Amino acid sequence: MPLRSFRDLIVWQKAMLLAREIYQLVKMLPVEERYALSDQMRRAAVSVPSNIAEGQARNSTKEFIQFLHIAKGSNAELMTQLLLCVDFEYLTDEQIHHAKQLSYKVGQLLSALIRSLRIKHEQIE
Repeated sequence: MPLRSFRDLIVWQKAMLLAREIYQLVKMLPVEERYALSDQMRRAAVSVPSNIAEGQARNSTKEFIQFLHIAKGSNAELMTQLLLCVDFEYLTDEQIHHAKQLSYKVGQLLSALIRSLRIKHEQIE
């Protein structure tokens, strides 16, 4: 079945779950982090599915790959911020466990999709 929309992409669906999870986690951060770390985390979390969607909508494999790389970068940024939350003792490993799992899965799916699109793009050229 052909891809009709970014919504059909499992990686986008998982990234949406990750964003929702992050929005729940940042509610548990201290008030003094409301406009610092929590804001950065929300931005990074929203950036992942947003860049997947924007890239897919570009109708260019090369551009799609570029946006997937941006999503990968935002995902790595988010993972770092989750780890900082534990280092700063704002959250526990247990509290971020599900978000870390989702982030790891999204990263794997992004890498696999990039590889697949590169192969497709090379065959076309």
